[in-house]
Amino acid sequence: MKTDQASTLFNAIVPAQFGAIGIRTQDARVRELVYLQPSFDEKAADNAVAELAAMQVAHYLQDPDFRFDLPLFEAGTEFQRRVWSEIASIPRGNVKTYGQVAKLIGSAPRAVGQACGANWFPLIIPCHRVTASGGLGGFSNQDDENGFHLSVKRWLLRHEGATASPWQQQSIWD
Repeated sequence: MKTDQASTLFNAIVPAQFGAIGIRTQDARVRELVYLQPSFDEKAADNAVAELAAMQVAHYLQDPDFRFDLPLFEAGTEFQRRVWSEIASIPRGNVKTYGQVAKLIGSAPRAVGQACGANWFPLIIPCHRVTASGGLGGFSNQDDENGFHLSVKRWLLRHEGATASPWQQQSIWD
């Protein structure tokens, strides 16, 4: 996707240390946040909700303790919302495995991973805080041939001061 096409798809694009974050809004609510590669140019917000979201995303990128307070579009299945609720309770600087989250909600790790990948609001619902038991795991349900999304996950975890957990067999940084 070319940058000029992206500007029509997003109500705002916020530059980030790893690339950019695209913001979509609908009916005065945030509809989606999308991780974008470095080739995307910044775009000023074209409505009040996009402006508020862009400001909050920029604050988070400077301060990992920043707490989002945005009107979010209702998205996801009941199961996905249960997973996302559990993920939202993981404190900054901490990680849980897909298996740990699955055990807490009475599900399976693979289903938790799929719900993480279906997250419409990354950063706000911090799915980057969920890892595989043996390392970083996947991210954003992306077929990540060039490693972009995994590099975003690594950056976010470092930004938040996360360290590998004792149950992990390899570093989350590998």
